[in-house]
Amino acid sequence: MITVHYLDNSRAHRILWLLEELGQDYEVKLYHRGRDYRGPESLKAVHPLGKSPVIEEEGRVIAESGAIMEYLIERHEGGWLHPEQGSDNHLRYRYWMHYAEGSAMPLLVMKLIFSRIPGEVPFFIRPIARLISEGVGKSFIDPQLADHVALWKAELEGDGWFAGGAFSAADIAMSFPVEAGLTRIARGVDVTVLRSWMERIRARPAYQRALARGGDYGYSKN
Repeated sequence: MITVHYLDNSRAHRILWLLEELGQDYEVKLYHRGRDYRGPESLKAVHPLGKSPVIEEEGRVIAESGAIMEYLIERHEGGWLHPEQGSDNHLRYRYWMHYAEGSAMPLLVMKLIFSRIPGEVPFFIRPIARLISEGVGKSFIDPQLADHVALWKAELEGDGWFAGGAFSAADIAMSFPVEAGLTRIARGVDVTVLRSWMERIRARPAYQRALARGGDYGYSKN
């Protein structure tokens, strides 16, 4: 039995979704965020960083979303979830599997942190903190985020998915960056193609079963 250590409202939703696509039995150990938005200390008993997702299977403890996904696909006959080895689409697949955490998420986390700074400092310096936060956003974060969103749109406008003409694990990997990213991009940006893609992934029975198993995942409502 696979155990998924699942933090609410997190990228761990993707692991439940993948397991549902693979048809694997698993149990969910649910954790809730504290007021600081971090996971509880009890997660550190599973992995020293206290992050989620983490899975356990047959004595193995595996962390990091990308590593978990690769492990599950290789171990549980998930070859249908990626394009043919050696093909151009497989190179695209590999790119998006690494891009999701390596390029997209650091920028989105930075956007989140700077948006929270004004509310985390003493009230008498909040106006200054707000100016700094907004300045960094406008001059540094938002232009980069616009480039990333343009890249997502260009990929999906090609054939509707993130790694070729069919659904793959790359779409699972990219679901959290896109769902979270749409809460953090500037108003007025045309995201029609992203919305269309999200409707298709959210309509998948496995996605819906993962929501039922994992509980609160607010990004699915964007």
